[in-house]
This record gives sequence, C-alpha cells and structure tokens, in this order.
Amino acid sequence: QVQLVESGGGLVQPGGSLRLSCAASGNIGSFMAMGWYRQVPGKQREVVARITNGDTTNYADSVKGRFTISRDNANMVYLQMNSLKPEDTAVYYCNVDKGYVGYWGKGTLVTVSS
Repeated sequence: QVQLVESGGGLVQPGGSLRLSCAASGNIGSFMAMGWYRQVPGKQREVVARITNGDTTNYADSVKGRFTISRDNANMVYLQMNSLKPEDTAVYYCNVDKGYVGYWGKGTLVTVSS
C-alpha cells in the first residue's frame, strides 16, 4: 500500500502562484511515474503533469510554461504553479503509477479568484 498526502492548496488571485506538495509513504518501491491530476465538479479527472522514475516530465497543454513538476529522493513530489488562472480552479490529486496499480491522495483544493 502507498499513502499520499497532498498539501499547499488554497485561495489565490489570478496571476498568483502556489506550490503543491505530495508526501508519499508506504510501499513505494519502484514506480513508473508520479503525477498531479485535477478535477472540477461534473468533469472527468484530467492529468496536469507527470514525472517518470527517470525524471522525464510531461504537461497538459493548458499548463505548459506555467506549471513545473519535480520530485526529490524523499518520496516527495511538487507542483509549482505560476500565473494561475481562474480555469485552474480544481481539486488537485497526487498519483503514483506503479503500472499494475495506481494510488491516489485525497486531494487539495485550489481556488483562483479575485
């Protein structure tokens, strides 16, 4: 089992920045990728950014150039979000993809509003 705990969400004005953190614990072992997803009510959860175990990153087109995903050797994964827009408002979820199974955190709410 893998446990994921997200933090760092909150209310921010358009154009502002937030940094999300995800602490992974438990049987992390080898994994294919860690990532951030987001979901708004009535819509499907969508990928925001992923980072592989080889540190290859990929981003949704809507966040390229504004968001940066990173991880460290302490099983932490981060999402630096700059130039935030109202359409970035969502619950953000951390994910660990082990190929045969995926794990999710409970999410952290990001609200971008003036």
